[in-house]
Amino acid sequence: MSLDWLPRDNEIKDHNLVGDQHNGTEAPCTVYEKRPLKDPQGNVVEGLYTAWIILNNPAQYNSYTTEMVKGIIAGFQAASSDRSVVGVVFTGTGDKSFCTGGNTVEYSQYYAKRPNEYGEYMDLFNQMVDGILNCKKPVICRVNGMRVAGGQEIGMACDIAITSDLAVFGQAGPKHGSAPVGGSTDFLPWFLTMEDAMWNCVSCELWSAYKMKAKNLVSKVVPVLKKDGKFIRNPLVKTENYVEDGEIVYGDMKTGEEAKAGKELMKECEVDFELLDKAVDEIIWKFTNLFPGCLIMSIDSVRAKKKFFWDQAKLPNRHWLAANMMGEAFLGFTAFTTRKYTGEDVIDFIKFRQMTAEGHEMNAEMFEAVLGSPKE
Repeated sequence: MSLDWLPRDNEIKDHNLVGDQHNGTEAPCTVYEKRPLKDPQGNVVEGLYTAWIILNNPAQYNSYTTEMVKGIIAGFQAASSDRSVVGVVFTGTGDKSFCTGGNTVEYSQYYAKRPNEYGEYMDLFNQMVDGILNCKKPVICRVNGMRVAGGQEIGMACDIAITSDLAVFGQAGPKHGSAPVGGSTDFLPWFLTMEDAMWNCVSCELWSAYKMKAKNLVSKVVPVLKKDGKFIRNPLVKTENYVEDGEIVYGDMKTGEEAKAGKELMKECEVDFELLDKAVDEIIWKFTNLFPGCLIMSIDSVRAKKKFFWDQAKLPNRHWLAANMMGEAFLGFTAFTTRKYTGEDVIDFIKFRQMTAEGHEMNAEMFEAVLGSPKE
């Protein structure tokens, strides 16, 4: 068997920010909106705005393409330099996902085995994170759904996170051919305990919004499911303390019959972001009623702790991630994006480790041996 069946994209990508407009309305794109500021009674405040930067790629769970990354950079630059903007809301389209990170189709079909190209892409990625951390306006991450992988990383670069209780959080790198060195290894130890940060980085487990609130990753969790006109909590999550193996556990996902019943209940509900948007508006109004210079000085002083470790590691991480596109990243992203052909979204890890232990070269023979084969 050869790998000739793998889909590839050979159209060279433009990694230049200058001279292009990277905002649009047709997905996949990044949308930039200035929305009039409103007081708590709903009255429009003349001349002041909230900037909304919206990841608009719902068909691919708001994963960001190269062009979308450019749009995010441009959006944060625009908000930062606009004197009429009092705060930024960073969110995604729909109710399924805030962001699931980089676009794996683009990664596997274009960037895999093109380390120089991926290095240029990572220059843009680093500018995106820098753009969030350097924005001279407070940034709220409005978590409307999954915040996973690179989505988790750009979310943690924000100042405050308000989340739907349907959201899940976590990393995917070691399972799919990468490492969460786009910010998670820098930011997570500031939010979680060192061991929680370690496990969340390497296990690729997805933790509920309630569990992340209990572990101090997010500021507020609000219900978004409505049944018979009333909000109910996510029925797939255990939202009360319980004891498991002698340890108090909170926010774990339900399993078995409990999960089945929860899914049935969700079919009877509608998603309504009223409480999520109310919580975001309350924080924006709080920010508005503070001295702007004192506010951003306070914010930047807190951000500096995250920026210190991010700045130390972002360039060597850029080079490693680029080099990794020749090996494990190629395998991981290819397995994930070809799962509809092979039925498997990961490689054969045991076979990979066995061949590595035998000193096998990382070549086409190894790739063919550990990747799934297309089904007839």
